[in-house]
Amino acid sequence: MAKEYDLVIIGGGTGGYVAAIRASQLGLKTAIVEKNKLGGTCLHQGCIPTKTLLKSAEVYRTMKESSDYGVLTKVEKLDFAKVQKRKSEITEQLYQGVQMLIKKNKIDVYNGIGRIMGPSIFSPLPGTVSVESDTNQENEMLIPKFVLLATGSKPRELPSLPFNKNNILSSDDMLQLDHLPESIIIVGGGVIGLEWASMLADFDVQVTIVEASNRLAPHEDEEISKEITQVFRKKGIQILTKAMITDSLEKDNQITVTVEQNGKKTEFTAKKMLVSVGRAANTEGIGLENTDIDINNGFIQVNEFYQTKESHIYAIGDCIGGMQLAHVAAREGTIAVEHMANQDPEPLNYHHVPKCTYSFPEIASIGMTEKEAKNKNFELKIGRFPFKAIGKALITGHPSGFVKLIADAKTNDLLGIHMIGPHVTDLISEASLAFVLDATPDEMAYTIHPHPTLSEIFSEASLMAEGRPIHL
Repeated sequence: MAKEYDLVIIGGGTGGYVAAIRASQLGLKTAIVEKNKLGGTCLHQGCIPTKTLLKSAEVYRTMKESSDYGVLTKVEKLDFAKVQKRKSEITEQLYQGVQMLIKKNKIDVYNGIGRIMGPSIFSPLPGTVSVESDTNQENEMLIPKFVLLATGSKPRELPSLPFNKNNILSSDDMLQLDHLPESIIIVGGGVIGLEWASMLADFDVQVTIVEASNRLAPHEDEEISKEITQVFRKKGIQILTKAMITDSLEKDNQITVTVEQNGKKTEFTAKKMLVSVGRAANTEGIGLENTDIDINNGFIQVNEFYQTKESHIYAIGDCIGGMQLAHVAAREGTIAVEHMANQDPEPLNYHHVPKCTYSFPEIASIGMTEKEAKNKNFELKIGRFPFKAIGKALITGHPSGFVKLIADAKTNDLLGIHMIGPHVTDLISEASLAFVLDATPDEMAYTIHPHPTLSEIFSEASLMAEGRPIHL
């Protein structure tokens, strides 16, 4: 017998389960259809496990550097099995927490593949959801007033370098390693590539990055790219930009690739290869062919409230493209559900969304890069301030990096804030609030930041933009 709901969400990742909780708060009878585990990529293959591994890499690096802090000790070895065990325990703890939240909010969960059916005896509109499980049970039918697609994404595969779980790995595969390779070639110098390169280098793995564009972190401000490249090279990471892999050979449990760079071809050999060239939307097999929903370059097309061409079907998160960040998916899901419930939500301003890369050093940014602002013909005033002039940064032992503040010289509006250095993925939240409140550089400078803290760098960068620096 078919079950009726106000809302059925296909996909229980960060965007899906947050949307479900908000829907429950608004009084909507809600169900989630999830084929794997609640929490999705972020909890099980992305944000949480990778940051847990990065923390272990940080501790290992700090132990090796302990003599710099006057602590004389010896690091015997890295127990990677225990590193992986800690990762799994933290993931499991958070998974249990998500399940508790779903139960607390009285949300039904169906385990299986959710597929949108076309018009039927249950509904004149496409939207009836069939739940197909791995068991031999008959498919369950759910009849919702609204459908929310939150199906996420998967690592994008290169036809010339298909994943094989042996030598050519995806970021998902990397999380399952039972031992660290001696060497690795990372294809792609974006967020995922940078985080794995940083982590593995700190774990004493020989790392080579092959990036097709002319710089690492190609979506960040150019000064950020320059700084991360310098630091990575000091860490011993080999970096090849404007480079393409033209051939590969797997032999003797290693992989050899031919890299073309500036017209010259060179061979590189490593034990493993990570291909991290973006993520592809999970839109196949969910019944889109039974609807009039538009797809462009593999991504579901939506309006500012995440409605598809079928107005009762919404879509959020990685499957619609855009920034493909967990915190973005969560906000998109909230807006979509509030729109269904006639709450008149404010559309998301993507210029107010912070981006973070958890490498060492960390990178965080919000708003426009300098190049983007110039392309929009803004007259700019820019404040740059180095962490080496901040007392707390010197105390951390790693004062490299800076904050770069970009403002409109005519209106004094903030246009962008770009950071690289210690704990900037935490510090960026102040910049986010500044954007929401439409703060100006002089208002950020006027804000009292406690001393000694890393946050003082906001005051200093703001004063630089105003042309009246104190500590530089």
